[in-house]
Amino acid sequence: MAVPNRLACYSDPADHYSHRVRLVLAEKNVVVDIIDVEPGRCPAALADVNPYSSVPTLVDRDLALYESTVVMEYLDERYPHPPLLPPYPVARGNSRLLIHRIQRDWCRLVDVILDGRQKDAVRAQARKELRESLTGVSPLFAEKAFFLSDEMSLVDCCLLPILWRLPVLGIELPRPAKPLLDYMDRHFAREGFQASLSATERNMR
Repeated sequence: MAVPNRLACYSDPADHYSHRVRLVLAEKNVVVDIIDVEPGRCPAALADVNPYSSVPTLVDRDLALYESTVVMEYLDERYPHPPLLPPYPVARGNSRLLIHRIQRDWCRLVDVILDGRQKDAVRAQARKELRESLTGVSPLFAEKAFFLSDEMSLVDCCLLPILWRLPVLGIELPRPAKPLLDYMDRHFAREGFQASLSATERNMR
């Protein structure tokens, strides 16, 4: 139950889009009521503020926001410390483009793998594509402490929830992906990441 006048986030405890918003909230140490929403069981309060009854949905007093990237950018502006987007327009544009590419190239495949309505062959092909794509970009993770950045960013907040789910997705990265595996180990141990995990997500590993 949400506390009146306090920030509330409707969130699926197993969903990687909800996880990315919870990660932003945790990194910024925002006090928020996390309201778990199981698939297919939309509470009336969520339907009242979001015409799509989708998660994640953020409610900040009279404002309700949905679609994870909209919510993440709002939180970064509403709670500016620590910043999770670069201060300069060109760098911000590059970050937004990386988020778009993660969405198009990797989130799409994750969603296919997790969709039990898909044929086994389709899911297997998506699993193969995701494993090969992540392995192929692994050298990029050796260059900076974060993904193509010296600081934690919204890009990492989109990527880490996917990587946390690799065991559930049936993906084991090969030895050549060591820079990516090191990135995962380093950031899964972060206080903010650990605080972002739901009980369901903790059981994924």
